[in-house]
Amino acid sequence: MQELNTGSVSSLDSQIQSICDIMRRSNAASALQYIPELTWILFLRVLDEREEQEEIAKRIVGATFSPTLVSPFRWRDWAAPDGSKREELQIGTNGSMRRFVSEELFPYLRRFKDYPVSTPRQRVVAEVIADRQSPRIESERSFLDILDKVHEIRDSEVDKTHTSPLSHAYESLLLKMGEKNSDDGQFFTPREVIRAIVKVVDPQVGETVFDPAAGTGGFLALAYEHMLDRLGDNITGLDLVELKGRTFYGKEKENLIYPICLANLVLHGIDEPHIWHGNTLTGSGNGGALWDDSPPFYDVVLMNPPFGGKEGADAQQRFSYPTSSTQFLFVQEAIDSLNSGGRAGIVVDEGFLFRTTEKAFVQTKQKLLDECDLYCVVSLPSGVFAKTGTGSKTNLMFFNKGAPTERTWYYDLTDEKVTKTRPLLLSHFDEFFELLPDRTESERSWTVTREEMEERGYNLNAVNPNRVVEEDTRTPEELIATIESANNEIREAIAELRRLDSDTRS
Repeated sequence: MQELNTGSVSSLDSQIQSICDIMRRSNAASALQYIPELTWILFLRVLDEREEQEEIAKRIVGATFSPTLVSPFRWRDWAAPDGSKREELQIGTNGSMRRFVSEELFPYLRRFKDYPVSTPRQRVVAEVIADRQSPRIESERSFLDILDKVHEIRDSEVDKTHTSPLSHAYESLLLKMGEKNSDDGQFFTPREVIRAIVKVVDPQVGETVFDPAAGTGGFLALAYEHMLDRLGDNITGLDLVELKGRTFYGKEKENLIYPICLANLVLHGIDEPHIWHGNTLTGSGNGGALWDDSPPFYDVVLMNPPFGGKEGADAQQRFSYPTSSTQFLFVQEAIDSLNSGGRAGIVVDEGFLFRTTEKAFVQTKQKLLDECDLYCVVSLPSGVFAKTGTGSKTNLMFFNKGAPTERTWYYDLTDEKVTKTRPLLLSHFDEFFELLPDRTESERSWTVTREEMEERGYNLNAVNPNRVVEEDTRTPEELIATIESANNEIREAIAELRRLDSDTRS
């Protein structure tokens, strides 16, 4: 079978969409159904391809290679069109492939979760398929068609310094799931927003990066891309070991999203993503072996906490300033998770900045200003999260832990027109990046002192005092005259069109 050239992201997008079309016709009608199904299939395909390449590289230098999976459970055995197990199953009765996956493959993969000697990669495999009992695709023929199409995809365009087209195509696919969920876009933050945040915070090799509300892993994946790009051709083998195995940490509670997060990070090239499965705020969940040896504090925190969530007493009692607001608790979590000198970039909704109606809201913001230097707030346009199902007005907060806030520099992007078809781009931040180092004042930027924030009762809302607003000074009589004049022009134009139409007919 001819393999797909993944050098073109558009061709890969088209191939993945054709796979999703089959799934939609086969008992997986929505993105929330077919994306988890495609995730485990695509994950096992890419794992097998990478291990083929690693095995060849090891042989060249005379080293021993230990595969993650053994025959007949490797993709090349059971899923590849010419695989020995695949051929055996197709000779059998109808449904043999689905029974093999349900009764042999999945149990074999899940076993790695409890093996004390499992490798980190085996543990990731076990977590990705942990909740899978059988293929969602009920038609054997459709399931085989999907396997064949996935087999055509090769991820071999990836090299040591660049992420692959496949990872970007998968990110595009995840956006479809973000469009369908109704929980304020918590699973999918627009990638250009993440890129802007990561560029400002600028994580370095050797630092730990943490997202306590990881969702599909977008912040961690794009931080990895950023760090690779920063190193460029100067990257070393030690750098790669550090980045792929000892850098990225996150927590995600949703059963549906957790395995997708793991798969997404592996597809981006992070071999050992340390993702804890559970509720960050209550502390309940199962870190498992993937969370072993995770640090208590982190150098960098990147996240987009859920905007409108509510928490019960079990979460509130773990924080200095209890509140039911998920967002305020997550900001406390971010502050407490940072090392002294650590840096953070966080998405918050407008309510976080201006709300002072609850004692815990004021205390959380006071904690932020006391323990951290909130050096920058960016006011984003309305509609940035339109594709992910929310119209919430959002802002970006950047702060460093270890010194109190004396003044905060604000930047206003609200004049940019953003819609579903005209998303916010990284280029919209060009002037922001230019002005940020010196915190220069402009029509879009200004500075607020700590004293002013306290005088306003810790209302941190971004109201631009420098925006020039053109005011209409016409009197009501003048406005009426303008409207009447316009109406006369319209009536004359309509009369002329009717006259021309009459002349044409005659």
